[in-house]
Parts: sequence; structure tokens; C-alpha cells
Amino acid sequence: MDSMIIRKARKEDVSQLKQIMEQYIVDFYEHPRPDESSLIKLIEDLIEDPKFGLQFVAEENGELIGFTTLYFTFSTLSVKRQAILNDLFVVPNARGKKVGEKLFKANLDYIRKNEFSSMTWETAKDNVVAQSLYQKMGGKLAEWLFYEIS
Repeated sequence: MDSMIIRKARKEDVSQLKQIMEQYIVDFYEHPRPDESSLIKLIEDLIEDPKFGLQFVAEENGELIGFTTLYFTFSTLSVKRQAILNDLFVVPNARGKKVGEKLFKANLDYIRKNEFSSMTWETAKDNVVAQSLYQKMGGKLAEWLFYEIS
């Protein structure tokens, strides 16, 4: 894994990043395939205007093997920006090589360097692999309950 690097996504990553994001959406979460142009626009928007969020990628030998997406909001209680780790995904053949840990750490380093109040994220109740990673990285279950509406 010495040839693996973690870095911010760049314009030249769009095609590969689109492919692994489709794996994440369709294969991992079993959601319908997203509109290709909308997915590409999301990736490009985050690269071109990182005030709303950004993506980190894991690259090994010129191939993307994982990604994270951070979205930015604000915390009124701390009067600072806050980050939401919305996605963390590693392609199946790269799992077990600490790629997820390195991606997570890149996000954590970013929010600390840029003085965000915190980074929040969520995971499925049955995703014990992710929960194990988050606990290992120092994450704690929040006291707040999560609600949603469509």
C-alpha cells in the first residue's frame, strides 16, 4: 500500500470518481443509478467551488480506490463552520488495507486545520464494519437523535 495517496479530488478525477460513486450508490446502497450528468455536475461543483464541500480520494497506482465527501454547514452553538462526512467508500478489492482509516483521517485533519467546530456523520445501525472504524478513529455516538422527512 506504499503507493497509495490520499488527496483532494481534482478535475482529472471526474470520470473515475463518477464510476466509484456509482458503485457506492447502486451496488453498496442498492439505490437506483443516478442521472449521469447530475452526478458529474455534483463532482465538478465540489471541485470548482469548495465552499460548499469537497471530496478526498484514495489513489493507488493511478487508480481511485475510495472517496469521501464532506459538506459544510454552520453550528450556531459554537459559532463556527461544521462539516458533515456524508460518504466514505472503499472499492471492495481495496478493503482491509486501512484505506478507510486514511480517508477518515484526511477529513479530520482538514476540519481541524481549518478550525471547524466538529465533523458529524451517520451510518446504518447494521453497518458494524463502519461503526468499528469510527470508534477506532475516536468517534463517539452523539446524544442527538437523527430525523428525516421526504
